[in-house]
Amino acid sequence: MTDAESIPPKASLKDRDSILAAIDIGTNSIHMVIAKIQPAIPAFTIIAREKSTVRLGDRDQATGNLTPAAIQRAMIALARCQEVAKSLQAEDIIAVATSAVREAPNGADFLKEVEQKLGLWVNLISGPEEARRIYLGVLSGMSLNDQPHLIMDIGGGSTELILGDGHEARSLSSTKIGAVRLTHEYIKTDPITPAEFIALTSYIRGMLERPIEQIRAELKPGEPLRMVGTSGTIEAIAILQARQSLGTIPSPLHGYQFTQQNLKDWVLRLRQLKYTDRLLIPGMSDRRAEILLAGAMILLEVMVQLKIPKIQICERSLREGVVVDWMLTHGLIEDRLRYQASVRRRSVYKTAQKFNVNLVHSEKVAEFALQLFDQTRTWLHYWGEEERELLWSAAILHNCGHHINHAEHHKHSYYLVRNAELLGFTEAEIQAIANLARYHRKSTPKKKHDSYRSVISKRHRKVIDQLSPLLRLAVALDRRKISAIDRIQITPAASPQTLPQLFIYPKDLKDDCALELWSLEDKKKAFETTFATQLMIQIIQS
Repeated sequence: MTDAESIPPKASLKDRDSILAAIDIGTNSIHMVIAKIQPAIPAFTIIAREKSTVRLGDRDQATGNLTPAAIQRAMIALARCQEVAKSLQAEDIIAVATSAVREAPNGADFLKEVEQKLGLWVNLISGPEEARRIYLGVLSGMSLNDQPHLIMDIGGGSTELILGDGHEARSLSSTKIGAVRLTHEYIKTDPITPAEFIALTSYIRGMLERPIEQIRAELKPGEPLRMVGTSGTIEAIAILQARQSLGTIPSPLHGYQFTQQNLKDWVLRLRQLKYTDRLLIPGMSDRRAEILLAGAMILLEVMVQLKIPKIQICERSLREGVVVDWMLTHGLIEDRLRYQASVRRRSVYKTAQKFNVNLVHSEKVAEFALQLFDQTRTWLHYWGEEERELLWSAAILHNCGHHINHAEHHKHSYYLVRNAELLGFTEAEIQAIANLARYHRKSTPKKKHDSYRSVISKRHRKVIDQLSPLLRLAVALDRRKISAIDRIQITPAASPQTLPQLFIYPKDLKDDCALELWSLEDKKKAFETTFATQLMIQIIQS
């Protein structure tokens, strides 16, 4: 991805169709969908799909690292995705990575290599954020009719459970159990022994206990619960069952149902067969034959625990959810998913309330920060709406570290924001928000700081470098936390002989705002260093 200042402005996305590529880098496979975005409807149509089984989840057993072989397979697959996207005139490629990359010690190094060699920026997303985007994908493909549905996605490394009724999700969870992970860790014999089967069942039950209890707590007494399944493992079971019962595979598979008893029969059959015998089942691929039993056991445990008699297939999931999220971010959806467009803002406010942030002060700081951002755009920076929202989020949360201790509270703010799992944001964006909050006072960003060094994206490091000085000025403008300053205006130098000026308009014309002016003189140093210019400050009392 190029720096923001080199990106020319585009015609409004609302006035034309466009092509978007969405890539999901999973534990077992890399999937891509190419979508035609039709804002007039608004809707999108999948025009192409690409899949490569790269097995990133086959990590080094001693270190947990992604192996060189797996990384090489992934690089080849991603380069292929880029070629396909380019051939179909995709204007943008959005890539997300999930559990295998999240958990690998060298996951960040892998993402750096992808960016350096392919020029592709990959968004690392948290488990709950993955669940939220899966929910968006499902909602784009089917109506839940205001009835509670459990949406389940079994991946290679994690399982997502979402309880929703078409509105805001009641529960979002991501649990570290997946078909690849459990196969490698618990199935050592072929076929699985009774002892291994019992041990694996017990482990799955224990891992699912908390999310299942959370789902039960969100259901009203007597409220019926329907179930929707997405992605490879559940679709593979559906294909096997359809071949057996119908003699053919429905096309599309979307909407096909199978029962809990069907699933029990398949688990019993799969646990008794050797790998070579499972390969002989019509429709079974070699890779799926290896990992399907563990995935089926996860699904069965959920259905049994929640007494769900059948499950329906939805062919839309995370990658389609990435498309929907992109449309929401760009203001292209305003109908029944409108509530999702504000998920970032609501998540920031929820975090602020959790840590007892003084919202009156923080909102005033945010107001000043955005005024500075807007008024300096094009002559000091070229950032857009996405970076503006990161600055706003950091302004709201910059003082949350007071929840721990006043001393060094900016460092506490970094820690709290970094671990808050803000919904709607990628890991890189959360890192940027956390660092902006951390650098609202004291030291400026330095490579020796762990917090700053952990930001792997050059683009987001530049966001931190250029926007943290604006946040410092915004904090200084409400130094007394009484909203003494009504508004501000910052202007560029009128000529080479003059300097940029910051005009301060106090609410009370008799208020000399001495403390704010003193704080501004100190805080403007970072601004002047970053932008290589002096800043003149003038209070207007007339």
